[in-house]
Amino acid sequence: MVPDRRPRGPVPAWRPHGQTLRVLAAVDDVLDRYAAQLPLSLRQIFYVLVSDEILPKTERAYKNLCEHLGMARRSGRLDWSVIRDDTQVVVQAPASFADPADFWRALRGAAEEYRRNRQDGQPVRLELWCETAGMVPQLARIGAEYGLPTYSGGGFDGLAGKHDAAERAAACGVETVVLHVGDLDPSGIHLFSALAEDVAAFAAAAGGRIRFERIAVTTDQVERYALPTAPPKASDRRSFTGTTTTQAEALPPDVLAAVVRAAIEAHRDPDVHQAALAREEAERSALRHQLDV
Repeated sequence: MVPDRRPRGPVPAWRPHGQTLRVLAAVDDVLDRYAAQLPLSLRQIFYVLVSDEILPKTERAYKNLCEHLGMARRSGRLDWSVIRDDTQVVVQAPASFADPADFWRALRGAAEEYRRNRQDGQPVRLELWCETAGMVPQLARIGAEYGLPTYSGGGFDGLAGKHDAAERAAACGVETVVLHVGDLDPSGIHLFSALAEDVAAFAAAAGGRIRFERIAVTTDQVERYALPTAPPKASDRRSFTGTTTTQAEALPPDVLAAVVRAAIEAHRDPDVHQAALAREEAERSALRHQLDV
């Protein structure tokens, strides 16, 4: 049997040369440029390098980048926290404590993080959805400021997820608006339509109201930000009015954050939001007092 020579564990002796060093230097620049949006996904880094004309937009270039960054992390050249891996599913163990004193410390910590429902009193209830799971953490960080949940809507067959969304819409008492981020290609367009139509039908049957707004990627964004494109796949027979395709992760991370934030604030009453924050702080202070008595 031929031995598997792929790396295992740490590889501190790794010493890149030539083009690999140049690519890693460009990656360092990307991570510095988007420090406010870290961690980034591998594909987000790839698309920035394509836009910077460091790499060609090919699957081979993407695969090589993944290998180089894997070795950079194994060797200690890159910190593990700056790149996001989204293939792992984690279910945490139930909360446990060393002793009662540890429990009370945790309870005081929970009081410090006390949050009201920041969507209460707003004209519509918002949710953030994205086509790929890899974008959830970055979108969730923005949504959390406004009390929005974030979901991955990838795939055409997530029937339980569609039904759950409709149930949430029916229970909230106001219209729900889903702000959706997806690829600009035949699959992404049809995924968006299928989600919107199916969830709306479920919600209507349950007495709720829900509508979807596509906030990215749009043809206007492709032109405005000169995003990398590719021709539609010849094997994809779905109707599509565009002549090129663009993946959502091609949007620079700071641009994506600005697009999402603008879409949220277009639906928010700023006075209601500020009043919720003030009430939240007052209630947090009261909780601190009660725990310290």
